[in-house]
Amino acid sequence: MEKGRFVKDQEFALDMPFATPLDYAAAVTAPDTVAGGLWFVYRGSELLVREAAGAERLPFAAQAGELPGGLGHAISQRQYLGTLAGLHLWCVEVPAGAPAPAGWTWLGLRALFGALDDRHFALAGRALQLVDWDRTHRHCGRCGAPTRPKPGERSRDCPGCGLVAYPRIAPAVMALVRRAPDEILLARSPHFPREMYSALAGFVEPGETLEQCIAREVLEEVNVRVRVARYFASQPWPFPHSLMIAFVCDWESGEVRANPLEIEAAAWFNIRSLPRLPNRISIARRLIDAVVAEMGAAAGRP
Repeated sequence: MEKGRFVKDQEFALDMPFATPLDYAAAVTAPDTVAGGLWFVYRGSELLVREAAGAERLPFAAQAGELPGGLGHAISQRQYLGTLAGLHLWCVEVPAGAPAPAGWTWLGLRALFGALDDRHFALAGRALQLVDWDRTHRHCGRCGAPTRPKPGERSRDCPGCGLVAYPRIAPAVMALVRRAPDEILLARSPHFPREMYSALAGFVEPGETLEQCIAREVLEEVNVRVRVARYFASQPWPFPHSLMIAFVCDWESGEVRANPLEIEAAAWFNIRSLPRLPNRISIARRLIDAVVAEMGAAAGRP
C-alpha cells in the first residue's frame, strides 16, 4: 500500500463521525452500586431522544436508571458500555411499537447527525451495533440452542455446543477512482436518494486483501482496472455493522460500463461539475472532497 498525502493523522480520524471519543472507556461489567447514567434506548434502529433542538436533544439520562414512561418494564435486553468522562453508559432495547414517553421521540441516527453532541452520536452508533448483535445472536448458529451472555466479555456462548459469538464487524472497501487531469469516477445505487452519486464500495470476501477487493469490486461494478491504491481513512458504520476503509485509486484501463446487477449508473465527472454527493456524515463525502481539493490544487485551481 503506497503511503501518500491522503494518509490521515490521528486528529482527522477522531473527527470522523462514529469514531470513539477520547474520553470514553469501554467496559462490559457494570459496577454493582451504579444504576444511573446515560441510556441509549433503542426501538429497532430508532433512538429515544428528547423533543428539543440543538444541544438539548439528548439521549435519556437518569440518576437512578429509571426509564421514562414505564419503558423500564419493556426492556428486552440491556448492556453496559463503560464510561464517558466518568458517566456510566448503557444501551437497551424495547419492543417494536413501544410508544415514546411525553417529551421524547424516536429518531434514526442519520436524522440525528449534527443534532446530537458528537460524542453522544458516536456512542449511539456503537450502542446500535451492540443492540443489533445481541438481538440477532439469541440462538446458536451451529446447533440452534438459546445462547447466553458470557460473563466478563462482550460475547454470547452456546451451552449446548460451546460456540461463542462476538459482535460482528463487516469490512468494506471504498474506492474513489481518479483520471488525470480532473475527473473522478462516481456511481449510484438504486437505493440512493434521487440523483446522488458516490464512490464505489463493496464488502471484502474471505481470502482477499483490501487491495484485491478494490481491484475486484471496481472491475465487477464498472469494467475499469485501477492501480496505486492509497489509504485515505476508515470509519465505523453502524448500518448495521460495517467498517468502511477508504482508498484513492488511479484509472489504468477500461471504458466505464455499469453492471446492472450491482449499480444503477456510473460515469466520469469533472471535478468542477459534480452531481449531488453523499451527506457529510459519511466517509464517502470526505473522501470525495479531499480528492477534489487535491486535484484542483494540482491543476492550479482554487
